[in-house]
Amino acid sequence: MTAEPGRGSPGLFGEEGGRGDLRSGGSIEVICGPMFSGKTEELIRRLRRSQIARRRVVILKPEIDDRYAADHLVSHSALRIPSLTVRTSADVYRQAREAEVIGIDEAQFLDEGIVGVCEALADEGKRVLVAGLDLDYRGVPFEPIPQLLARAEYITKTLAICVVCGAPAGRTQRVGGRDERILVGSSEYYEARCRNCYAPPEEE
Repeated sequence: MTAEPGRGSPGLFGEEGGRGDLRSGGSIEVICGPMFSGKTEELIRRLRRSQIARRRVVILKPEIDDRYAADHLVSHSALRIPSLTVRTSADVYRQAREAEVIGIDEAQFLDEGIVGVCEALADEGKRVLVAGLDLDYRGVPFEPIPQLLARAEYITKTLAICVVCGAPAGRTQRVGGRDERILVGSSEYYEARCRNCYAPPEEE
């Protein structure tokens, strides 16, 4: 499932890197899916195109996400782009005030105020790109991503490859670590699984 500027639907900033017209209104774009599905890679791709188009771009990620680098967004495939860290949704708004395009990775780690912040920035005529997990390791919707999906103009659902059977995977299987909801990690804790191969954790 995909709907984004330049891919079958009109948008503020097309895939050809045009400048667009901020007076026509801002937008929210959400890239969601399981781990290892290319969410950060797609976010980086769009942000680089905005930089090529000479937009004022700010790139943000939660401070808690320090898996690969503190000062870069880094995908599992090792694509990287410089970024700033934030602790709260209020930090996002402060950092984004002078930008035309805002990229936010791993938005599920931010507080629910990020929904109002993204709406406020879009209402100011900015293009807001958000990437994050739509389901947690239990298969439960991972707030605030569902709320952002409901408000977004453009949504891209990415799928990974199931490590068990090779089918398209929309679930994240936790295979190690503890049972708290937020456990930052990569392949040491998580695998991509399809619906059939996913095994929900046992409820206590």
